[in-house]
Amino acid sequence: MESAMNSLQSNPAFIAYAIACLILSTNLIFLWAFSGATRGKTKTAINPEDAAKFGGTLVESDPPEVARVLRAHTNAQANIYPFLFLGLVFVLAGGSACVAQIIFSIFVAARLAHTFVYLKGKQPWRSIFFIIGGLATIGLMLDIIWLLIRG
Repeated sequence: MESAMNSLQSNPAFIAYAIACLILSTNLIFLWAFSGATRGKTKTAINPEDAAKFGGTLVESDPPEVARVLRAHTNAQANIYPFLFLGLVFVLAGGSACVAQIIFSIFVAARLAHTFVYLKGKQPWRSIFFIIGGLATIGLMLDIIWLLIRG
């Protein structure tokens, strides 16, 4: 087990993957915490027990500013999780460090930028960064297919 871990730690593709995992997970944690902070600023709650405990106003649906953060978080989850699974497959299949560094960097930068512009409500930038991240994911999928075909 120790030699397998040392092997991974000396693999530049794995290091790029690990860094991408850390940054993308931090992005998700930020959005999770920001949704709570935004809800706190609005002093609203959608659950009766939360309204009673924290003194907020009970509402049937989230205020627009909370809903925006929750949509950004949902979008990030829907894009980040598949990429992380595919990234692990890429590394385990013996993908090159150069390809990993390029694709992982593009995806991470696109997702961070997407989060920022989503929260700010900036179009067409939100769509542009979404598309860039999607293209990076498709590129990763194609690289995995190539690795599997090439054997």
